[in-house]
Amino acid sequence: MRAFLPALLLSLAASAPAWACSDLLNSEYRPLAGKDKVSLCKEYDGKVLLIVNTASKCGFTPQYEGLEALHARYKDKGFAVLGFPSNDFRQQEPGTEKEIQEFCTLTYGVKFPMFEKVHVTKEEATPLYQRLAAASGERYPSWNFYKYLVGRDGKVIADYSSKVKPDDAELVAAIEKALATQ
Repeated sequence: MRAFLPALLLSLAASAPAWACSDLLNSEYRPLAGKDKVSLCKEYDGKVLLIVNTASKCGFTPQYEGLEALHARYKDKGFAVLGFPSNDFRQQEPGTEKEIQEFCTLTYGVKFPMFEKVHVTKEEATPLYQRLAAASGERYPSWNFYKYLVGRDGKVIADYSSKVKPDDAELVAAIEKALATQ
C-alpha cells in the first residue's frame, strides 16, 4: 500500500491541468433564472472579461446595448462580458431573475452571460465583488453599470465608472490590448 500511494499521487499530479484558476474567479454563480451554478474558473479562466453590475431601471440601462455589441465583437477572440444584476442602488433592479432575463433579452437583445442577482456594495458584497474591489484598490461599485476589466491572467487591469460607456475609446483600447496579450 505504501508503494502504491506515491505512485497514485504522481499519476494524479501528472493528469492535473498545468494551470490553476486565479483567485479572483474562484466562485460559482447561477446563470440568471437558472438552477445549477457555473464555475467561473471552468468557464472563463484565461479569457479577458468585463464584469458589470447591472440594473433594469437605471439611467445607465441603455448600456446593455453597447455591452452586447462589445461581447459580440470580441467573443471569438477570448472575451466575455459578465453581467451581475444588483438591486443595491435605489432598488433599480427590483424584478425577479426571470423578469430581468426577459427584459434584457427582449428590450436589448442581451446574449452575453448574465448571472444571479448579487450584492456589490462594500457592506454586503458577494465574494467575487469583494475580490474585484480588493484587486482595484478597494473600489467597490458606486452605482449600476460599474465595470471591471480582467485580463487573461485573472487580474484586474482597470475599473470604470458607470459613466464610461461600453464604446468608450479608452475602454475599447484596453480590451483590445488585453486580448493581444497572451
